[in-house]
Amino acid sequence: MRASLIQMRVDPDESPDFRRRRAVSLVQDQAGVDLVVLPELWTTGAFAYEDFGTEAEPLEGSTYEAMAKAASDAGVWLHAGSIPERDPDGPLYNTSLVFSPSGELAAAYRKIHRFGFDKGEAVLMGAGTVPVTVRLPETTVGVATCYDLRFPELFRSLVDAGAETLVIPAGWPERRRSHWTLLARARAVENQAYVLACGTAGTHAGVPQAGHSIVVDPWGEVLAEAGAEEEILTVEFDPAKVAATREQFPALKDRVLGLEPPRR
Repeated sequence: MRASLIQMRVDPDESPDFRRRRAVSLVQDQAGVDLVVLPELWTTGAFAYEDFGTEAEPLEGSTYEAMAKAASDAGVWLHAGSIPERDPDGPLYNTSLVFSPSGELAAAYRKIHRFGFDKGEAVLMGAGTVPVTVRLPETTVGVATCYDLRFPELFRSLVDAGAETLVIPAGWPERRRSHWTLLARARAVENQAYVLACGTAGTHAGVPQAGHSIVVDPWGEVLAEAGAEEEILTVEFDPAKVAATREQFPALKDRVLGLEPPRR
């Protein structure tokens, strides 16, 4: 299986409409790849809190339409990163969109863990409640977003739902880059799954981004890692290695906690 992680640069002097067109072109260039991944909130910048409200769009808005066409044009599965979604009956959400090679929406995931410690995203956006997986022909993908990476119980629920490949778009800050790579490897090892974590480059609202998109195999080995600037990280991996790893070292079978409600 071949995947491309598009580590886009998000700059304040580039309008969301222009960046949307640029993203379409970058996705279209990935024809022949199985799975393409964009970062979190690339239309606005993950730390540009003041733009969330003005740039929020309905689920089937401009970004949805552009990404559906890009997926169809390239004939790829596309995890289109996330957008600030405006629910007509509720708050904003940080929502990820996944499209099939025909351009159909395969899944939408509202980010469960909101970052900000009672500021920013944590107060401006609502929290999702439902873990999401998507079945591709080669593998089952578990979907998570940025700050979710710090909460291992979410990934356990994705594995319980059949996930073999964990895809995580992010807008992760440079000052905590060591956590980014550490947690990506930890989630791969503890779940015996591939991790494809796609970050952004550039600076969002004065916050330098980590970049360093990364692909990790089920043993925790780094298959590929980007640098700090905009680039496309393309890697080949074998989805069958997940089952082989889980059979060779069946740690998941020894789970005790979290499998059933505690007894009173």
